[in-house]
Amino acid sequence: MTLNTLPLSYCTNVHPGLTVAEILQKLDEFTLPIQQQLGTPLAAGLWLAEPVIEEILSTADGIACFAQEIQNRDLTCYTLNAFPYGNFHSERVKENVYLPDWSQPERLEYTKGCARVLAALLPEDVEGSISTVPLGFKKFEHAPDFSKVCIEQLIELATFLKQLKEETGRTIRLAIEPEPFCVIEFTHELIVFFERLYERAAEKQLLGTVREYLGACYDVCHQAVEFEDIPGSIRQITHAEIRINKIHISNAIELDRPGENEAGRELLAQYAEPRYLHQTIGSLQNGDLYRIVDLTRDFLLDPDPRLKETEKLRVHFHVPVDAQSLGPLGTTYRELRQALATVKELDYAPHLEVETYTWEVLPGDQKPTLVEGLTRELQAAHNLLNTL
Repeated sequence: MTLNTLPLSYCTNVHPGLTVAEILQKLDEFTLPIQQQLGTPLAAGLWLAEPVIEEILSTADGIACFAQEIQNRDLTCYTLNAFPYGNFHSERVKENVYLPDWSQPERLEYTKGCARVLAALLPEDVEGSISTVPLGFKKFEHAPDFSKVCIEQLIELATFLKQLKEETGRTIRLAIEPEPFCVIEFTHELIVFFERLYERAAEKQLLGTVREYLGACYDVCHQAVEFEDIPGSIRQITHAEIRINKIHISNAIELDRPGENEAGRELLAQYAEPRYLHQTIGSLQNGDLYRIVDLTRDFLLDPDPRLKETEKLRVHFHVPVDAQSLGPLGTTYRELRQALATVKELDYAPHLEVETYTWEVLPGDQKPTLVEGLTRELQAAHNLLNTL
């Protein structure tokens, strides 16, 4: 199977935008110039926060007008990122990005709204996908029936997506995105959850609907940070009959033998910033792992005694796809190559999206402009895909 031949997508959650006007302004300011520099068609993987969806749906012609604006710009859109519900560019996002979780009705209604909008944006004969939170954040307290409520809401969404297909002719699938320290973070947790989901769907005689419309978003950065065997992980998900609807082409930070690499620790400390959560996992020399919910300067510069025994440290910080190293820091570029090569084995083609949302918080004052940086990493992603 070849990789998806649709125009490569990049996720617009890198741009602030809480109104339709702001979304369109960012497309004009960044997306169109990037497409022009690339010289090839580009898909906008739109992030439409809940206030934007509410604004679009607030008038009878809101969806049609928004779809016309996208069409006027000759942009393709086949996938939405519905993970961040609110302001993804506030001073402090961190664990708040997982709220509301999938036990809350607000998450269900927001995702339905995203699907309604995407149905109008899809090109003819192209299926759509929507990525979403991995149920919730493990560090939050959850009710005893949390997973059951999530399952019921996801089944309701699958039923809605089937009805939407009947009404519009457009197939849109949900993609649940595992992430470190979330309710679903490991491959085996994704598989166990879908087993329970399928069991409940079968009881409600909706198994076929759930299999068709619910699946996974595989963010390569996330699973690499977990030190998972990337090819094995993708094959396990496939063997469990979970459809991978979306691949996030993403790169994490890696630091070898941090206890001996003072320059590497000092540079990595600059990536400990206040907006996003940077889950950190260390691999000890004996093969054991230890886990830190968020990277801190004190952990690196104090430094933590565990660093002396750490063989490799990986940090959930999406760095540009073209970065195979960052000075004394490495990246999980090798794992990214492994993931995309393994995806070629599938008998269908998941959507491919570059998702480096951290350009605003990258350290250093020598950063390229956002148009230059995004263009460069999209070119690198094209080159990588063409060499597999």
